[in-house]
Amino acid sequence: MLFNDPAGQNLFDRSRVVGQPHRRIDGPLKVTGTAPYAYERHDVVQGQLYGYPVGSTISHGRIASMNAEAARAAPGVRAVVTTLEIEPLGIWNYNVARLFGGDVVEHYHQAIAVVVAETFEEARAAAALIEVEYEPGDPAEYDLDAAFQRLEGTGEPGTVVGDVEAALDSAAVTLDQMYHTPSESHAMMEPFASIVDWSNGEDMTVWTSNQMIEWNRQALATNFDIDPDRIRVESPYVGGGFGGKLWLRCDAVLAAIGSRAVGAPVKLALPRPFIMNNSTHRSATVQRIRLAANEDGKLTGIWHEAASHSLPGGRGENATAQTPYFYGTETMRVQHHVVEMALPEASDMRAPGEASGLMALEVAMDEMAEKLGMDPVEFRKVNDSQVNPSNPEQPFSDRNFVECLDRGAEAFGWSERSATPGENRDGAWMVGHGVAGAYRGALVMPSGARALLENGRLVTETDMTDIGTGSYTILAQVAAETLGLEVDDVEMRLANSAYPVSSGSGGQFGAASSTAGVYAACMALRERIAERMGVEDPEFRDGQVVAGGTERALSDFEGEIDAVDAIEWGEFQSEYQMATFGAHFVEVGVHSGTGEIRVRRMLAVCDSGRILNPRTARSQVIGGMTMGIGGALSEDMALDTERGMFANHDLAGYEVAVHADIPEQEVIFLDTLDGIASPLKAKGVGELGLCGVAAAIANAVYNATGVRVRDYPVTTDKLLTELPAI
Repeated sequence: MLFNDPAGQNLFDRSRVVGQPHRRIDGPLKVTGTAPYAYERHDVVQGQLYGYPVGSTISHGRIASMNAEAARAAPGVRAVVTTLEIEPLGIWNYNVARLFGGDVVEHYHQAIAVVVAETFEEARAAAALIEVEYEPGDPAEYDLDAAFQRLEGTGEPGTVVGDVEAALDSAAVTLDQMYHTPSESHAMMEPFASIVDWSNGEDMTVWTSNQMIEWNRQALATNFDIDPDRIRVESPYVGGGFGGKLWLRCDAVLAAIGSRAVGAPVKLALPRPFIMNNSTHRSATVQRIRLAANEDGKLTGIWHEAASHSLPGGRGENATAQTPYFYGTETMRVQHHVVEMALPEASDMRAPGEASGLMALEVAMDEMAEKLGMDPVEFRKVNDSQVNPSNPEQPFSDRNFVECLDRGAEAFGWSERSATPGENRDGAWMVGHGVAGAYRGALVMPSGARALLENGRLVTETDMTDIGTGSYTILAQVAAETLGLEVDDVEMRLANSAYPVSSGSGGQFGAASSTAGVYAACMALRERIAERMGVEDPEFRDGQVVAGGTERALSDFEGEIDAVDAIEWGEFQSEYQMATFGAHFVEVGVHSGTGEIRVRRMLAVCDSGRILNPRTARSQVIGGMTMGIGGALSEDMALDTERGMFANHDLAGYEVAVHADIPEQEVIFLDTLDGIASPLKAKGVGELGLCGVAAAIANAVYNATGVRVRDYPVTTDKLLTELPAI
């Protein structure tokens, strides 16, 4: 199906199933502990052995020698394979560091050996017996501030509109501030884990935890230089990914190598320190933001320049991603510098770019509003734009940012906020209120599915994953709506490379893309059914196929009728800037004696087109809001600059938000439809829930205390010396 024109009136505009808050299909499996996660697939293949990884203890250099004899002689050990025994593996498009093979070390905890044993404990114990001698590289540079000072103003900007320097020189009011965000870990609950059966050295079967089935299959094929058709990948349940599981990681690679070595299936999960230092993370950023405005608050110039770190060839964290599109301005200069550092791979983490960028930009907007003497909500409204500010000839497909701000301000009680910092008290607590805008682009990807009517029951197959987002449920809703059935009448089969290739889960494109793919397959099935009946343009409702005087129940069809199709996106979409928008409102309390910060209540208002399932969408948004609390107040990968590694490499030292941190959370979805974005007029929402949250909290802390923190996370030590006297 080619989506080549904006969606007009269609069956989803009179839907009975899509748009309803159906309970999650996978819910009972999750709460009873019977959902089959990767490491727990004990029944998929017999004779599973245990693998355990060994990681480099230097950040860069080479391995001079490895002695694995003691490990090989240890009890229960079936095989040990070291990196010196394997030729360097291939590197797929979206991996930067080599996952195994050769003597070169590119980052701390790069995999250098795998031990396979009969039990997990035996494999782990033997791994500790391997002796390694290194030739460390020259001392590395880890100072991102120094790199930014060296690079600032150099190179080719990503976006230039007009003369921003002239705008800053002539503006009535200007702002010029530096902001810092730390490196962050995905810290998903389920570790990277895989079971691999490559025992015959030919056909490989992989049961893994990954967001993108086809990407994973292609990456494995590239690593091992084999035909992708020899690889089957399954990942029906993923216990959190947040972008970390978009790419192939060494769990699957080491399990495959181990399986080939012992001639038996091998299961391997990365220990938590490997998740921090072997897998990917969100890079720290340094950002300088300069704003220029007229006295009436209209922005005349935005200069946003940022730097982040990456291994050579990586993309880092582009904190300027949202700036060319969010606020209207006459002039603009936007530039992102990627600084090469010998650190573990920096790559996509939930709302990559916008999450870090809005942590700074939305604080800068608050600071500018204060300089202008304007209410922060009003200042943002004044600078709304219905066209792409970096390309005024390109309108937004649909943009309701001002309505997000208005609806949020009314529901939150913004008018009762004290504009004077430090003025609002509740006993020993200083109370503050903050706001931030949210922006995230609305991407779409080609996505396919198979729809099968099997003895009257609808089965839908696609390699789309469910990473905790509710894919099973919304895809079943779309299939049921298209064929005139109930959700319980649909069997969803997901996340198997034997099924048609979907968009996969990531980048906030999964829901809009994969539902369109299922819709395409189900519409193709409708055509097949009509052909079987010998009718044209039938109506599907209440389990019946109705055409003129002919009516037949879908349950009456014998045998199989199937159709495979995919959604392809027309060029017309490039005429528009497609995005999602939101507004976050937060109330915090800051203890006047200790500086302890408590988030008290949160509100998110989201403009994301049609909401396919309000229940699962709300879960996505409040999950993003919770993640934003951690990003604002605690999450910080502590860099050991001597060793080139993140020292707090577990969930005791890397503190994410827990139940006690989560306050009252409310979500409002605007009733909007974007016919340019997809046939369902829907866009993603999972990353929008995170965008801007940390800035809203930081702004609320300032409103409570009068202390402005521009260096995340906002911790007690950064407040104490400047708090008002008791």
